[in-house]
Amino acid sequence: MAADPRPDLAPDPALSREEMEALQREIARAAAFEDDFAFDPGALSNPLAATANEEAAPIVAGVDQSFLLDEERAVSAVVAVRGGEVIERVHAVTPLEIPYVPGLLSFREGRPILDAVEALSVAPDLFLFDGSGRIHFRQAGIATHMGVVLGVPSVGVAKSLLCGHPAGETDGLDAGARVPIEANARVDAPDGTLLGYAVQTKQYDSPNRHVNPLYVSPGHRVGPETAADVALALSSGYKLPEPIRLADSYADEAKREHVD
Repeated sequence: MAADPRPDLAPDPALSREEMEALQREIARAAAFEDDFAFDPGALSNPLAATANEEAAPIVAGVDQSFLLDEERAVSAVVAVRGGEVIERVHAVTPLEIPYVPGLLSFREGRPILDAVEALSVAPDLFLFDGSGRIHFRQAGIATHMGVVLGVPSVGVAKSLLCGHPAGETDGLDAGARVPIEANARVDAPDGTLLGYAVQTKQYDSPNRHVNPLYVSPGHRVGPETAADVALALSSGYKLPEPIRLADSYADEAKREHVD
């Protein structure tokens, strides 16, 4: 059953650290770490590869941020894609109110992201965030926080492992491989809880060059297996899933506009 948006849980950078952590625990309780969406995940493919019926393809939004040189403003970029077409790009430039603190990223970058999402004219079926979802100390990374606030299916795609531990070796994985990431003592969840996966979206065919996996986890209304499937389905030739890669590129482009 689709979840309603929870704007009452939006990140407030004026909160104390203890209040922020308490809000994250509330976010985790409100989150659904299982599939709850109307689209067919089998219809997802590389957004730049045209499909037979683009109108029936889900709209996927990639979200990423860049920062102006003074580090006091964020450029939040959202790129919406459907089938083989980028259908919308929006961004917002927003002051940053607090410094980066590991585990509290959504309180620094959440408001800028919400400002950018508000500028969208389309309604994405799925959001991919450059950051963690359930792989988080309190099971409420930025993908979970934004997903719950917006009431939308969301997935977190992180470049490094914030917490938890892999259930197997993650070095030198073949493209397409995935390794479960399970909760440990650093996570507010029973040991062994499946938080997400280390997902190998790309690998070099060389013994001297290796690509590290991405750490993919459900944000909201998406299960861990589907989150990993989505990351693989939307990756083609690059490490990052295409919607996030496009958002990363657009964030840098928008930043140059504001610098100039």
